[in-house]
Amino acid sequence: MTAPAPLLSLSWTDHVTGRRGFLVVDRLVRGVASGGLRMRRGCTLAEVAGLARGMTMKEALHYDPEARYVPLGGAKGGIDCDPRAPEAYGLLVRYLRAMRPYVESCWTTGEDLGLSQDLVDRAAAEAGLVSCVQAVYPLLDDETAARGRLAEAFAVDVDGIGLDELAGGCGVAESVLAALDRASVPYRGTRVAVQGFGTMGGATARFLARAGLTVVAVADVKGTIANPAGLDVEALLAGRDGYGTVDRGVLRSGDRELPGDAWLSVAAEVLVPAAVSYAIGVADQARIGARWIVEAANMPVLPEAEALLTARGVTVLPDVVVNSATNAWWWWTLFGDIGADADEAFAHIRRSMRALVALVLDRAEADGTTPRTAAHAVVTARLPVIAERFGWYR
Repeated sequence: MTAPAPLLSLSWTDHVTGRRGFLVVDRLVRGVASGGLRMRRGCTLAEVAGLARGMTMKEALHYDPEARYVPLGGAKGGIDCDPRAPEAYGLLVRYLRAMRPYVESCWTTGEDLGLSQDLVDRAAAEAGLVSCVQAVYPLLDDETAARGRLAEAFAVDVDGIGLDELAGGCGVAESVLAALDRASVPYRGTRVAVQGFGTMGGATARFLARAGLTVVAVADVKGTIANPAGLDVEALLAGRDGYGTVDRGVLRSGDRELPGDAWLSVAAEVLVPAAVSYAIGVADQARIGARWIVEAANMPVLPEAEALLTARGVTVLPDVVVNSATNAWWWWTLFGDIGADADEAFAHIRRSMRALVALVLDRAEADGTTPRTAAHAVVTARLPVIAERFGWYR
């Protein structure tokens, strides 16, 4: 079934650099949509539209009629620029200034690929915005308490990493663990390769290593770091910069430096693409020997590649399920389903992700389809329920 056209799709050209930016609002619920802002060279309107649709799905998958947090619609922003470029920050400020009417009225946004939350917040303030999530404030029972709770949560540090940076990785890791438990595969001895070592990839690697799995490869922009006996994840985390690039000075004697795409073919049961979209194409999939691909990034496996992987028995756990905890954690905290506490947050994330993965895999098994098709089926059933409760905005 073809997805409906988005509610709003626009392109913007920066008058200073000539670079392009995009905003797509796929759907509104109670007049608001949620979705991060990414910055990467080569970002396109079509990419942002696909990501916005994915956000609609993530919101619907976490719909709980008994919870304080109710789903929003889906949206996404994107800027075609290398975030390391000297002009990147000024470009970000001008983009947010241009998008200010949407951020103030209907689009709640935050960090995504290439941008940290601190950077987005700083640029938003410079662009004259109260907050990058201010559009949701009218939906809160007590705005002051809610904003205070979220600020407290962002101040929580867990072993050197902020809670906000760990929430998404906790959800990805729990998705992996749920899949292993379903297949009766022990954690010890299960090997993992992670592409991308930024917020999502780094946190996922930490949670999986602490659960007893062996992280055998990590890829960043400089290449792949591999060790079949297992990498020291905490040392790599301590040695990375703000873009997820690891200082090679922290490597141990048994660690090897390999080409950037070597993570695809290392001996591992689980692959976690946690960086760019479109990372695994038809040619790439032929190199993969893993049993599971767990999509921590958005849209990392091309559809044609996924069909070939499925045909040879590789399970792809889709992004709309796997990486949805980052978005949900914001709203669980802001709406008051959880407090500003790491243990409470991780417990809630784990319970929710376990239930969601089970729901999707059960549906896939019952229907004889892939997990992605099953997730789409769940969303298709839930969206009318949400619309009947809160109204149709399409």
